[in-house]
Amino acid sequence: MTSELSTLIDFIRYGASRFAGADLTFGHSYDNALDEATHLVLHTLHLPHDLSPNYGSARLTGAEKKAVLKLIERRIKERKPVAYLTGEAWFAGLKFKSDERALVPRSPIAETIQNGFSPWLDGVAVRRALDLCTGSGCIGIAMAAHNPDWHVDLADISDKALALARENIVYQHVEGRVRAIKSDLFAGLQGEVYDLIVSNPPYVTAREYAALPPEYDHEPELGLKAGADGLDFALRILDAVPQHLSRGGWLICEVGEAERALTVLLPKLPLNWIEFEVGQMGVFAIARAEIVKHAKAIRAALAKR
Repeated sequence: MTSELSTLIDFIRYGASRFAGADLTFGHSYDNALDEATHLVLHTLHLPHDLSPNYGSARLTGAEKKAVLKLIERRIKERKPVAYLTGEAWFAGLKFKSDERALVPRSPIAETIQNGFSPWLDGVAVRRALDLCTGSGCIGIAMAAHNPDWHVDLADISDKALALARENIVYQHVEGRVRAIKSDLFAGLQGEVYDLIVSNPPYVTAREYAALPPEYDHEPELGLKAGADGLDFALRILDAVPQHLSRGGWLICEVGEAERALTVLLPKLPLNWIEFEVGQMGVFAIARAEIVKHAKAIRAALAKR
């Protein structure tokens, strides 16, 4: 009986138990029921995400209990990601607005940003950076927030995503150094050159998309699907990126499970697959010079599609 629930810990534990028992999928910012329940409860009570455990025994009011239980039930019945229910998501240590205009922020690139892009950018002077296929803007805005001297462009083809990205630019107070541009990959960026280009483009294969759990139905299809092998966008980026990178520039790109297909398609391309705290997660880094050396192979692979 929910009437027996009283404290903050009670509701977090209850939410986690309900989520685990409802066979929900956890792939949007959090990978487990307990973290999702914690986010939901603390957000509903207007408490910070890093609240001290000392508050765990604090009792909820009647109105607070109703509000928390309502969101718990919505998460189960609607199978909507918790970030969309709360309207916020954490990425690279920063809070972003999150809703169905763009994918929920969750890229492992956040770890790379917080690590200063080392060792890839060691000794590289970055003045301008691009977040290509920006969605909510989380990657580019986080780059700007963690690197006060950088000027960052956010590019996306979706007007809805760009509207959310612009809200997040203001939300994170980086208006003077970050701008959002509508562009189909590089089509709207003629003449723009960057020292670093980071991209989390769509990379879900048609087969994988058809098998995704209901939580992903709430996200824009445009931000997920990438053809039969998941490389429709990654190959176009590799083909066009040299003209938009400075001489010593780098590309960092996420391709997820399409990593295997990319290594088979371009076996000689020297992609550096980044290792994260939880292991390898389909993100590569490559210098402009190496892309130029293998431009013919990239162009040939793209032409065959």
